[in-house]
Amino acid sequence: MTQAARLVPPSVDHDGIVVLDGATWADFQRVMEIRGDHSGPRFAYLEGRLEIMAPSRSHESIKSMIGCLIEAWCFERGVGITPYGSWTLEDKALERGAEPDECYVVGDVADPEMPDLAIEVVWTSGRIDKLEIYRKLRVREVWYWRDGKLDLFALRGDRYEAITGSEVLVGIDHAQLLEYLDVRPMTRAVLDYRRVLRGDA
Repeated sequence: MTQAARLVPPSVDHDGIVVLDGATWADFQRVMEIRGDHSGPRFAYLEGRLEIMAPSRSHESIKSMIGCLIEAWCFERGVGITPYGSWTLEDKALERGAEPDECYVVGDVADPEMPDLAIEVVWTSGRIDKLEIYRKLRVREVWYWRDGKLDLFALRGDRYEAITGSEVLVGIDHAQLLEYLDVRPMTRAVLDYRRVLRGDA
């Protein structure tokens, strides 16, 4: 790798991010081994670039709230999903690896190779293009939260296209979901959202 860099701890409002050029696949594997089973930092690797990201409190709150609301929608609509959190997705031959903020497999799949849906929160700029990582790893759909909006991307052949509605969670209104993102506590957000989904509100 190029010269060593110190990962700046996250503040309440900013993620701590370092991107190292000239990293090898062995470097990527080694930092994950050193971290072990701890929840952070998170890593991404793309053809010699290694990103080390320590998420801020705001980042973690947003990704967790999106996940809780997705799961609430699935309960109400009878959609079978399994959450896999920050599952490490990697392929040595493709020189790509990433850990999404949240990810899901739809349906009853005993041993999935990749998630159907990955969620990414972009809270601080300067990160590796994770869509490029997911493209070669063949993740069907990626949701990017950025500046209060969700942008959805579906894999079409060998590239992602922006889409207006999810093709993995068909029928979910992501703009409606976002209305509950800032409601606290989370339990009230989920209960209110579920009442609206049922038509009780």
